[in-house]
Amino acid sequence: MTVRIGADVGGTFTDIVLELADGTFESTKLLTTHDAPEAAILTGLDQICRVYDVQFADIGQIIHGTTLATNALIERRGAATALVTTAGFRDVIETRTESRYEQYDLDIVLPKPLIERKDRFVVTERLNARGEVVVPFDEDDAGRVIERIDAGGYRSVAVGFLHSYQNPVHEQRFRELLRDALPDVTVSVSSEVSPQMREYERFNTVCANAYVQPLMASYLVRLRDELQARGASCPLYLIHSGGGLMSVDSAAAFPVRLIESGPAGGAIFAADLAARYGRDRVLSFDMGGTTAKISLIEDFTPQTAKTFEVDRTARFKKGSGMPISIPVIEMIEIGAGGGSIARVDTLGQIRVGPHSAGSEPGPACYDRGGTDATVTDANLQLGRLHPDTFGATDIALNPQLAADALARSVGSTLGLDPLGAAIGVGEVVDENMANAARVHAVENGKDLAGFTMIAFGGGAPLHAARLIDKLGLDELLVPPGAGVGSAIGFLRAPFAYEAVRSFFTSTVDFDVDGVNGVLTELEHEAQSFVREGTDAEVTVLRQVSMRYVGQGWEIPVRLDDLVFDDFAAEQLAARFRKAYEEFFGRAIDDLAIEAVSWSVRVASVTAPPERVELDSVARQPADWGTTRDAYDAVARTTVPTAVVDRALIAPGAYVDGPAVIVEDQTTTVLATHHRCVAQLDGTLLIVRREVRP
Repeated sequence: MTVRIGADVGGTFTDIVLELADGTFESTKLLTTHDAPEAAILTGLDQICRVYDVQFADIGQIIHGTTLATNALIERRGAATALVTTAGFRDVIETRTESRYEQYDLDIVLPKPLIERKDRFVVTERLNARGEVVVPFDEDDAGRVIERIDAGGYRSVAVGFLHSYQNPVHEQRFRELLRDALPDVTVSVSSEVSPQMREYERFNTVCANAYVQPLMASYLVRLRDELQARGASCPLYLIHSGGGLMSVDSAAAFPVRLIESGPAGGAIFAADLAARYGRDRVLSFDMGGTTAKISLIEDFTPQTAKTFEVDRTARFKKGSGMPISIPVIEMIEIGAGGGSIARVDTLGQIRVGPHSAGSEPGPACYDRGGTDATVTDANLQLGRLHPDTFGATDIALNPQLAADALARSVGSTLGLDPLGAAIGVGEVVDENMANAARVHAVENGKDLAGFTMIAFGGGAPLHAARLIDKLGLDELLVPPGAGVGSAIGFLRAPFAYEAVRSFFTSTVDFDVDGVNGVLTELEHEAQSFVREGTDAEVTVLRQVSMRYVGQGWEIPVRLDDLVFDDFAAEQLAARFRKAYEEFFGRAIDDLAIEAVSWSVRVASVTAPPERVELDSVARQPADWGTTRDAYDAVARTTVPTAVVDRALIAPGAYVDGPAVIVEDQTTTVLATHHRCVAQLDGTLLIVRREVRP
């Protein structure tokens, strides 16, 4: 293996990272080509390989992450899809769980189901919660449904039968009949996509998988063929939502696993840095052109979850989005990127996002036809960005277009000049992101005091110093390659897969044989996915979701080396009570405990990063030669601001704000009371010289 490639396709930019044989990184950033996302990848590869004299045949591995599946779900641009389910359960994905994300809102609008009612069909069959057949599978009924699917011109079919996670026989039989009759129609079955209890989440997940499967399969095949045509004979891998690598074939079969693909790479990047710098409590802040992602990393490991929501209709409101029940690195994601559009609502308040100008047409200042004011336009007006130091070589920023857009979209309504409008937009987006971090911490029972922020992505260093002020954090790290951090994270990801399945038992009547059987099958499933990419040494982590009788939610309990024998129930109960105390402060005595879902994660062993000791001692001032006027949020006025080239800051040198530290692909902004100290590895350590509210 000579070189490796990380390719991250985002909503606005496509990042290409080249890892050379000596372990160093080179990168380029291009605007995303939405109609054909592979075009930007191939163009970027052509550029970077030409600059560094690398032949496509020299590439040993390509790792790819993309937002294509996510965008297809949000924008409803998937294939014509039908849902086939158990008779009597046609409307499960529309009635949801009957919970309300806003309890007292009389005009609440629930998210629309992914598949309309006219596209949902039922088959006579029924299993009970133990997987036993109550109503036999009606093959004649299934045949009539298949005829309607054929007549409807559907390209993809989602199959979700009641309790199929316990017994998949009816789903598998329907798939056989469908493939025999309509071999060109893709089919997804819930017992393979998400074999977990709770039919609404399971049905919705298999619908999402079927909805994006033709699109993703076509895209991945095109990308692989184009790479091979250019001489790249290396394997192409995808990074999935859980933070591991999977093959193209697996990704094409289970594209729902790619929904948080790019952000997962960012969390891996931050976790690797946390271990490198010895920071065991980290707030990862990833801001690109379309969204901002915030996640918590403790003990050098990102927090994970078994379900998450896509396309929330109400900001920060759980239950207002589309639930997807797959293993995922847990994070909060909001529409706050460089391209997020600013406007004034009916109450006269500035709103930013969630809609984005993306790459087509992009922010107004890109001079590509965009007319809406965006966060990037505000940063240009505030002096934080400048045409002379903007990193994207194919974009020439136009300050006048930015000023006109701000005046038109915000200033004209509120009676503000372009600078005043830009200040308002900047403060609103910063507070949105700070509030998202607070909500995410509270939902996870964490106090952010003592956390270190790691900022990456093209937009994060512009806003991170302001965020640590708002959140009361004392330390910010901006690592080398921050502008393409997620793509670098792809290259640090292990081959990993987490298999999950619901299997109900209780500590009162514990099914030892059943649990051992499920864990064995899950490990075999996870191993088979991992072995598609590597034969390296692996680690196996087991976990179970448990609850007290009567509760409707579970908490995770690690199994580690627990042996499931006649004493397993007692040991498992003790571990659950300990975990419950850590979550809620105290356990409940004399109450039965239930185990609901089991998971096994198999991951290839990766070498730990080389440890770097951070040094906050400022030894000599960094050299800088120019200044420009920029708005200082602490001083609340425009002030002369030092312009410092990051490449020229020697280790141990410091920069005192107000300053902008410029580099290719991003810019780091320091306010009056911030100090930046350069580290030996090129990381920027930013602290506050004095604490201000």
